[in-house]
Amino acid sequence: MTEEGRRRGRNESEEERADRMWVELIQEVRVAQTGVQILFGFLLTVVFQQKYATLPHTDQVIYIVTVVLGACATGALIGPVSLHRLVSGRRVKPRAVRLASWMTFVGLALLLATTTCSLLLILRVATHDPFVPWLVGAVVAWYLVCWYGLPLWARRRHTSASDDQPAGRERTAAAEGGRSRPGR
Repeated sequence: MTEEGRRRGRNESEEERADRMWVELIQEVRVAQTGVQILFGFLLTVVFQQKYATLPHTDQVIYIVTVVLGACATGALIGPVSLHRLVSGRRVKPRAVRLASWMTFVGLALLLATTTCSLLLILRVATHDPFVPWLVGAVVAWYLVCWYGLPLWARRRHTSASDDQPAGRERTAAAEGGRSRPGR
């Protein structure tokens, strides 16, 4: 194996890296899938409760938006499984990993929106208090810190630019006088 076919920090080819990243991604998706499916299942039952008909129009709209967001989150988080099944054995795993990673990121953002709307609806119905939006905002801020802020901070603090580049990029950057092209 040539040095260009390896990444810094691990002795693996692009295919080996894709295999490892796929396994890690599927493990992460399993955690998120369970949460979104349980939440979505409970959301689907609300409309069949007698109290639903007595909710103010605003709360019914929040509920409908929440259900749609939950359905979209479920689709995005189950998408990587379908993607794997449809492209397995077609030698596109590195591209499939990137696409599945994007679907997972979108699914997590939709899960955040679903959770936010669910919390808003529950607290509005339970308390009828004007502090509810502030409380929901604080919970969303906490989620943003835990789900995005800390991971992005750790990524920035503990990785170098060359760690984010696919194999072979170091050579390309060196050939261009040390300039790298992020995002390509």
